Amino acid sequence: MQNCLTLKKSNCKNCYKCIRHCPVKSIRFSGNQAHIINNECILCGHCVVVCPQNAKEIVSEVEKVKVLLQSGIPMVASLAPSFIANFNGAGIEALTDALKKLGFTDVEETAVGATIVKKEYERLLKEENRDIIISSCCHTINLLIQKYFHAELKYLADVLSPMQAHCADIKKRHPEAKTVFIGPCVSKKDEAQYYDGYVDAALTFDELSEWLRAENITIEQKTDSNEKSRARFFPTTGGILKTMTHNAEGYTYLAIDGVESCIQALRDIESGKIHKCFIEMSACKGSCIGGPAMEVRSIVGGDLAVSNYAGKEDFDIAEQDPNDLRKLFTPIELKGQQPTETEIASILRQMGKFKPADELNCGSCGYNTCREKAVAIYNGKSEISMCLPFLKDKAESFSDTIVNNTPNGLIVVNENLEVQQINNSARKIMNIRSAADVLGDQVIRIMDPKPFLDVLNSKTDLRDVRTYLAEYNKFVKFTIVHDREYHVLICIMRDETEEQTERQKKENISRQTVEIADKVVDKQMRIVQEIASLLGETAAETKIALTKLKESITDE
Repeated sequence: MQNCLTLKKSNCKNCYKCIRHCPVKSIRFSGNQAHIINNECILCGHCVVVCPQNAKEIVSEVEKVKVLLQSGIPMVASLAPSFIANFNGAGIEALTDALKKLGFTDVEETAVGATIVKKEYERLLKEENRDIIISSCCHTINLLIQKYFHAELKYLADVLSPMQAHCADIKKRHPEAKTVFIGPCVSKKDEAQYYDGYVDAALTFDELSEWLRAENITIEQKTDSNEKSRARFFPTTGGILKTMTHNAEGYTYLAIDGVESCIQALRDIESGKIHKCFIEMSACKGSCIGGPAMEVRSIVGGDLAVSNYAGKEDFDIAEQDPNDLRKLFTPIELKGQQPTETEIASILRQMGKFKPADELNCGSCGYNTCREKAVAIYNGKSEISMCLPFLKDKAESFSDTIVNNTPNGLIVVNENLEVQQINNSARKIMNIRSAADVLGDQVIRIMDPKPFLDVLNSKTDLRDVRTYLAEYNKFVKFTIVHDREYHVLICIMRDETEEQTERQKKENISRQTVEIADKVVDKQMRIVQEIASLLGETAAETKIALTKLKESITDE
């Protein structure tokens, strides 16, 4: 498969939206970047459409077409019938005028090729008595069957697509000409490159519009009409069936759009539920008018535009040799391997899934089941970190471990002063048996709300405030911070009761020591005075010495 999609690495934000919308999970993640696995991709273009960062882009072939135009070789454009929905009702004449200004020799409708293809489908149904025939107009559906449904490959109509049939017809009429297909599809680029000799380049409507703007060419808003244009219905859901005669005996005719619906139909065929049926399959919802390169993506509006523009009769085409319309489809082998049950179980355990009940199958990682994700991890397409419930549990477990094991008390209240969270240390300070006893209650139930109100009203945080919680007989130092982004107040509380008690003990001991020293001094003074009276000596020096002893004890 050709490289028709590229990734702007700097744009990828690792949101996993592309893998969630990829019907075959052909995207791998490495180094926080999404990478398209070309071998597995079916080029549906869903990742291009849903990427919020525009990180996926379609590879442009405008420069290649410009080089061909400059060579002087006659260039004929094959314009997909969905153009009427994309270019606001401008008809084929208006588009022809614009494209000729770019240098194209002529412009024709791919619907001519669609007429050739639908006639061949009718012939297969009438003459070859096949059990099931699946239309082969959509290259994405062809790739889906070639890569993922090998057993159903025999049911895929071995007929050229309308793009190929039309370009082959152009080259038959103008052997010297080069052909350029213009349409709403990514996969047509791959089909044009893979099958040689039909299409020399493929552009999308996006690319054409950008090119016209760069050249200051405006498409005139004029609509033409042509009764012989019934194949213009092809880009709508059931559009192929609208152009066919349904007179093949015993056949049922079905139209299915959307890759997921087509996958389900292929599984039904695989299980033997469907027989004697012609199935029109389109990868895009709404068929081609819902294509990834449609600038105007409105299924209802597009369907109306096509219906109003389509005629009632077929284009006049020359008789075709069925052999000239044959197209060989071969299986495309994928490289992925299937791990053993033991290996899957090991990967699931790493994601914190130890039993079936742990497998949420939430799809947030992009995979339908946890087992599918485990297989993707085994094949290097996914990472364990892409499991959001696993990451959430891990983050909560980590934060809970910190919160519940810190010696500081933590209380979180909302701006209505309702308790949102309280950790083990805070519950211990306040003698609260269980967090559930206070969660959702007003903070006034467990402590004075005034500091919280002061923070809210003053818009200034409180830091390192000491207070006594009389109802708990606890001394604490607290800080209250207002998180305005999350509209919560966080109270961080440190229990200083033991320190305060120890300080009071020391103060009591010091006070008692001073009292004892006072008594000793008084007693010693009396004794000194008595001795002094007997000896006639002064007691001044003794008094000074004892006073200094008292002061030193008091200072301690």
